[in-house]
Amino acid sequence: MALVDVKGVAKSYGGHMGLHDLTFSVDRGQILGLLGPNGAGKTTTLRILTGFLPASRGSVTVDGFNIDEQPFEVRRRMGYLPDNPPLYPEMTVRRYLQFMAELRLVPKKVRTARIDRSLELLNLKDVSGRLVGHLSRGYRQRVGLAQAILHEPPVLVMDEPTVGLDPRQIADMRELVLRLGKEHAVVLSSHILPEVQAVCGRIIILDKGRVVAEDTPEGLRRAIRGNRTLVVTVRAAAEAAQDLLRRIERVTAADLQPGGDPGETTFRLTAEAGADVRAEVSAACARGGLPLLELRSVDVSLEEVFLRLTTEEASAHELVDRRPA
Repeated sequence: MALVDVKGVAKSYGGHMGLHDLTFSVDRGQILGLLGPNGAGKTTTLRILTGFLPASRGSVTVDGFNIDEQPFEVRRRMGYLPDNPPLYPEMTVRRYLQFMAELRLVPKKVRTARIDRSLELLNLKDVSGRLVGHLSRGYRQRVGLAQAILHEPPVLVMDEPTVGLDPRQIADMRELVLRLGKEHAVVLSSHILPEVQAVCGRIIILDKGRVVAEDTPEGLRRAIRGNRTLVVTVRAAAEAAQDLLRRIERVTAADLQPGGDPGETTFRLTAEAGADVRAEVSAACARGGLPLLELRSVDVSLEEVFLRLTTEEASAHELVDRRPA
C-alpha cells in the first residue's frame, strides 16, 4: 500500500460540488503536483488530505491509517506547509521550533537534535536567534517548512510553497523540495507551471474540481501532442520552397514564418499524427537543390497542455483520455 492513498474523494458545499471523485496515491520518494487555475480544488484537496476539512465522501489513508477513524495517527505522520505558514513573529526561530516540537510531541531526548537538523537542512542556523517577524518572506517559508519536518513525518504536504518568493528564493525552495522528496512522499499544489515541471515526477491537473489529466510531465505532452510539427529553414525563395515542402507525402501544411535572415526562408511543417517526416524533408530538399539550414521538431509545452485541458473548449472525451489507465 502507498503511503498516501486517496480514493473517490468528493466535497460538496451545499448544492455546489467543489471536488469530484479524486483518486491518487503517493509513495516515499515520489513528488506529486496538483496543478490548476485558482478555484480548481487544489487547496480543498490539501485540507481534506491533512484533516482540516472533512470529505463529503471517499476515503484518505496515510501509512495505513484512515483519516476519519484515526486522525491523530495520520497527523503524526504528516508535515504541512500551508501557503501562509502560521508563524509567531514575536518568537525567535529556535524558540518557535522548540514550541512546535512540543506541540508535535517530539520526545525531549531527541528534541534538540531534531531542531538542529531542521535548522541545518533548511539553512536557518545563521538566523536561529532572530525574531521570526524580522525575517524575509523566503526565510519565513523556510521556517514554516522546518516546523513541518521536525517530527520526521513520512508525508509532506505543501500548498503553493513558492508564492511571494523572489527568483533566488524560488530556486532555493525547489532545491529543498527535491531534496526532501527523496526521503518523503510529497504532495504539493501550485498554479505555476514551471513549479510543478521543475520538481514533480507526476502531475494531476484539476479544473473546476475535476481531474482532467494525470501523468508525468512528458506523458502529458506526449498524450496531447497530436500532429507532429517541424521547423524547417532553407536557403531558397519562399514560393518554390513552400511548393516543394507541401508535396512531401504525409505533410499536411507548410506555413511560412515571418522574419529570418536575408535569403533564408523558414516554414512550420505539420505532419500527420504519428508521422516522422524528417528524413523525407531532408531528401526532398536535397533533390530540389535547396540547402537545408535547420530541421527540428517543435515539442508541445506543458503550458499548452495546461491551457488545452483547462478551457471550456476541452471536449469530454479529451478529458477522459488524459486519465491513466
